[in-house]
Amino acid sequence: MVEYTKVEIRDLIIAFIALTICFSIATAGLNAHAFISCLPIVIVGVAIGSVLHELGHKFVAMKYGCQAEFKLWPLGLLIAFVTSFFGVVFASPASINIHPGDIDDEVSGKISIAGPMANMVLALIFIAIAALIYPFKIYSNIFNLIYLISTVGFSVNSFLATFNLFPIYSLDGTKVLKWNIGIWIITIAIGGIMVLISITIGAENMVSLLIGA
Repeated sequence: MVEYTKVEIRDLIIAFIALTICFSIATAGLNAHAFISCLPIVIVGVAIGSVLHELGHKFVAMKYGCQAEFKLWPLGLLIAFVTSFFGVVFASPASINIHPGDIDDEVSGKISIAGPMANMVLALIFIAIAALIYPFKIYSNIFNLIYLISTVGFSVNSFLATFNLFPIYSLDGTKVLKWNIGIWIITIAIGGIMVLISITIGAENMVSLLIGA
């Protein structure tokens, strides 16, 4: 069983609320009505993505006999908030402290990559759900809501995965790159493509193309 300390739970809640606000701003801008309307949709993508990201780190850390502690990164929260006003959220609200700290680069890299990989897999699951729901969304508000949640979930988790793979400061990418440059290139390239699709084509248009194909 994966256990969290009271401090980790507090930091997870703060990070979750902050990311929800940031992605809502990035989606709706300063339109108050649109902001409130998109909150439920963003919450699902952010909540599931954030939790699975951290669970990914913890599960792999436990596999190698280590512990991974979720610790809030205030500067990361500030960056996420500022960039949200430009329609893109560079999100890294926390760092993962691994104990013991003297593990080798391979173990450290595998623990670090687990979080972004969880987001990538979740993003693909979301877009698959959106594609399945697409033909039925016009018949029910519930189906339409699930469709919207899924498209936003794809975009949010693509951003979370890719940004965390950047090799800067305490982001996951730093340790992944140090462990294996080839794996880092492949994973950040996949994440980058997913983000590019989200920005240029858009998740909804991507679903339409998939259905059309």
